[in-house]
Amino acid sequence: MSVHASPDGHTRVAGIIGWPVEHSLSPAMHNAAFRELGLNWLYVAFPVAPERVREAIAGLAAAGVAGLNATIPHKTAAMEAASSRSAAVEAIGAANTLVPDGEGGFRADNTDAEGFLRSLDESAPMELKGRSALLLGAGGAAKAVAFALSGRGARLLVSNRTDRRAAELGEVVPFRTDALDAAAREVDLVVNATSLGLEGDAPPPELPLAGLRRGQVVADVVYRPGGTPWLAAAEEAGVRPVDGLGMLLHQGAAAFEQWTGRPAPVEVMRRALSGGG
Repeated sequence: MSVHASPDGHTRVAGIIGWPVEHSLSPAMHNAAFRELGLNWLYVAFPVAPERVREAIAGLAAAGVAGLNATIPHKTAAMEAASSRSAAVEAIGAANTLVPDGEGGFRADNTDAEGFLRSLDESAPMELKGRSALLLGAGGAAKAVAFALSGRGARLLVSNRTDRRAAELGEVVPFRTDALDAAAREVDLVVNATSLGLEGDAPPPELPLAGLRRGQVVADVVYRPGGTPWLAAAEEAGVRPVDGLGMLLHQGAAAFEQWTGRPAPVEVMRRALSGGG
């Protein structure tokens, strides 16, 4: 296996666009994967201002960039700039992965839903058909999770500060602690797809805890090193936890496979995300 120490005239470039994007863990994850497979590829972060997304994507396509990810707040703009869209993109209304279309543009895909399911299957496998899930949030991440769960036949209860947005994804549960705890007692799976838990050292009071029960599957799409306080508290209650690292890892692996046509070295990517390589 040859490992490319530095870029040269044959290096293929992939990357991520966002605003801001300097905090992204994707470069470490993908560059570790390229090194592991001896691929002469390089993954970089492109800070792109919101008003310049379309021209940035066109320019990167013209420059021969071999693959792109889009993160907040560019997932809708990335979808709109693409030459074609996958069924997942159409259903979710956002794209996180752009793949060269062979004609000078990009086709749009969304690997967040696939990443969530791979993570769930790995950490807490369960039969979803006929089961019920409580989904917290109605933004882009929540839409991807809703697409994933409904695609496997789960019944969705959705809670969001805006009921109208929740109603677009499933049966509405009021965004109140008592209502959330009551709903959590009745479902097989609870998923936090809000940004609650990204900051602070205590579980956010808005998220259900009292209604969680031993053996229940609880997932948090928010990723923090060491996990979120809410998921840690849920784990103490005896749930089967699924942390946000898995979704981040597996959506990246799915994108990697589309760009390179090679199986992703998932364990190498996992170590890179965890700061181990």
